[in-house]
Amino acid sequence: MREGAADVDNAADWLLMLAAGGLIALWLLRRFHAWLHEPPASRVYRLGEGTEPDPDDEAVRLLTECGYEVVSGKHRVPIEIEVDGELLQARLFIDYVAVKDGRTWLVKTARDRMPIDWTGAGVRDRLLVYALLVPTAEGVIYADPKERRLRTITFAIGTEG
Repeated sequence: MREGAADVDNAADWLLMLAAGGLIALWLLRRFHAWLHEPPASRVYRLGEGTEPDPDDEAVRLLTECGYEVVSGKHRVPIEIEVDGELLQARLFIDYVAVKDGRTWLVKTARDRMPIDWTGAGVRDRLLVYALLVPTAEGVIYADPKERRLRTITFAIGTEG
């Protein structure tokens, strides 16, 4: 009787290992399917370490006075562009990253030589790229230290209204 009980235990062990192996294979297959169908992560920029913000900068002071914590300074985002097989180099700059009420904002500062057109198309053309580049951010703050004004811009894509 001892030999028969060992055979039953052995069969139960094999059955348990097959069930565990099947569950693991199913889990791996589902993970592979999810990975295969997710958008390419290489198109989403993950903010690294920016420079240390200058506390004497007018934009930093304005943001701080308005309740924002400036957590990092200039971020340089390199971009490679291919046009008809020719490789071009470009870059975008995020001036600051600020946090308020647990929400992260990308900050662009006003430049005299590049005024912004405050129409829907003008704001879209100048600032949408930042919202698309870092979708984890709440939006973009346009800081104008000369006018002592902050403008918060958020984008809702795909909505009609």
